Amino acid sequence: SRYTLTVSNAIGTAVESRMIDFEPKCAVITKTQVFVASENIVLHWHFKVLGSSKLSALDGAMHARGRFISMILRQPSTDPIVSLSASDTTLVIARQSGALLQFAMPSMTLDNRYQLPFRPHRIALNCNSSRLAVLDISGLLKLFELEKRAAGGLGRGAWRWGDGGFCVGHFERKDVWDLKWAEDNPELFAFMEKTRLYIFRNLDPEEPITCSGYICSFDNLQIKAALMDEIMQEPEAPSKDLMIHIETKSLRDTRNILAQVGLADALQFVEDNPHPRLWKLIADAALDKLDFQMAQKAFVRCGDYVGLQFVKKLRKLDDNMKQKAEIAAYFLQFELAEKIYLDIDRKDLAIDLRIRLGDWFRVVQLIKSGGGGDDILLEKAWNSIGDYYFDRQRWSQAVTYYAQGRNIEKLSECYYILEDYESLEKLVYSISENSPLLRDIAGKFVTVGMCDQAVRAYINTGDVKAAIDTCVLLNQWNTAVELAQIHKFKEIESLLASYATYLLEKDKILNAIELYRKANYCQKSAKLLFKLASDAGKANKNPLRIKKLYVLAALEVERYHHLTKMSKGSHDHPTSALEGLLAEDKSNMMESTFLDNAWRGAEAYHFYLLAQRQFYADNMEAAVKTALHLRQYEDIIDPKVIFSLLALVSFHGKRFGACSKAFIKLEALPNATEETTEQFENLALNIFTKFPPIDPQNRDAACSNCAGTLRDGYDVLQRSRRHDATGV
Repeated sequence: SRYTLTVSNAIGTAVESRMIDFEPKCAVITKTQVFVASENIVLHWHFKVLGSSKLSALDGAMHARGRFISMILRQPSTDPIVSLSASDTTLVIARQSGALLQFAMPSMTLDNRYQLPFRPHRIALNCNSSRLAVLDISGLLKLFELEKRAAGGLGRGAWRWGDGGFCVGHFERKDVWDLKWAEDNPELFAFMEKTRLYIFRNLDPEEPITCSGYICSFDNLQIKAALMDEIMQEPEAPSKDLMIHIETKSLRDTRNILAQVGLADALQFVEDNPHPRLWKLIADAALDKLDFQMAQKAFVRCGDYVGLQFVKKLRKLDDNMKQKAEIAAYFLQFELAEKIYLDIDRKDLAIDLRIRLGDWFRVVQLIKSGGGGDDILLEKAWNSIGDYYFDRQRWSQAVTYYAQGRNIEKLSECYYILEDYESLEKLVYSISENSPLLRDIAGKFVTVGMCDQAVRAYINTGDVKAAIDTCVLLNQWNTAVELAQIHKFKEIESLLASYATYLLEKDKILNAIELYRKANYCQKSAKLLFKLASDAGKANKNPLRIKKLYVLAALEVERYHHLTKMSKGSHDHPTSALEGLLAEDKSNMMESTFLDNAWRGAEAYHFYLLAQRQFYADNMEAAVKTALHLRQYEDIIDPKVIFSLLALVSFHGKRFGACSKAFIKLEALPNATEETTEQFENLALNIFTKFPPIDPQNRDAACSNCAGTLRDGYDVLQRSRRHDATGV
């Protein structure tokens, strides 16, 4: 099995992790190092140095392996490890047999070896590694002195137990179940004995305190303990009240002397029992009494450089009230400090205090109450309040304050996050031209596909190329071409041509057509549509789809004529964007016949579909007339298809004369094979041996212009068209 080691900081955030392949039994951590042990392996992990790890097996031989230095066991250990303790300079390992191994850090060299007459359960080093507390499995606590390696061999600690050995003053306590050394005093330690907490200073006990908590830390003369029994009753919802803080006797006595006797007696007591925490109490009391000389001395003794600087600042103030206000602020009594400033009519100092605290809500209140601020400071306060809501992702509230603070940059971010693009667009008009913020807003519009707004922002910055690139990116080629013509940007045509070529090479013809349409290149889009329709007709695709393609091509031609007419009719702007857009490419001009007869293909397939609908509707007369009309479109539809349809509908319409002429055309098709021609001849022979190739009489047609009567037939149809056009 593999296990994960994770080092976390004080707020529970993981700092670094490692994977190990043994089961950890005990662990200890220092400021920069972690020691994890199984029964016979100790992992030394220097977690603040990347890749620095050592895996050691105490009964094995050294073996190098990559980034790790490991010791591979010769055989499983018969004396397992039961506890670890470490400081910055020393590591002590306790084994089940009572053996204690003292290693020097960071070299991991063995300094001393000790032998205890009992089985240890837990060990703990003090802060300077001079003493070791050992707790056995029966709850017996003993203290031992540790020594460094002596010249030429092991130190006195190598002695076995006897005659007091290296035990400290025959110290011994029973029924102990938890212990902790102070982190800042090697003579101070605490332990739990039954339900009482004992604190010892150099083997002198203080009064026991009733407590059943587990000791978490011991520093600054204060113990932090956790009431684990109560915590485990509701582990998912622990309360802060279950963490208790207990002060040592010296700390409590100092507070009592300061409160009941005086500063001088407290100073004497602290000099007799020096500790940085006690000197800090003296410094605070001296500040409260404005005794700066004593405060300075106390800050020096406790090593508080910030406090010294604060005393220096206080001495420069010329008013005791100002000094009291600053001291109140130092003691986190901000309401009192503000009240003092207001009492001496120094609202500006009260505002400055709130600014230092970051309390911008109160700053606004003080400014609005009159005096002590100006419009610039008020705008800064509004913006700071906006930042407060922005950091907490309350965008709508942030917008209100940014608007009052006229912070356009932050407003744009909030509008973008809120997806309020209408308000974001209005900001573009309120920003001066060539402002760098316009480019940022344009980029926001691009990300959401709002081309027109992005182009407007880029144009206001004077960056035409970025505006055109945006149109190309968002596939708005018509806008891109218009901008290119207005601003005489010549690269757009080559870009358009190269992109269209790419689409055609990938056989994405419809995409290329859409590209040309958006760029108003109507000739090229119509030409591609005409080609698609023609290819579909040759491949016998769906006639309705072919008709639609011809209609689209014709519409593009109509749009081409319309745009050309508009361009030529414009005298106010002879060099407008449309003039350049509609300039005809002589080398690629489409056929003039298609330009003049754009609807011819659509008409052909319209009649083709109409004839079939009439045929299936059993309207044979109309079907024959429509099929006869199709003979004008042999250049669009395959003649074999036209005359086959004409032969079919005329046969069922008993127009055998027209049917005979259709068969004559089918037999004379230039590309027909002999087998096909023979099939047509045999079919015609079978039909016309039964039915003579004569059309019925008295089938006249009415003139659509003058309501006169015309003789039926294909020639009559031609005459009817001339009659409709001329009236003659």
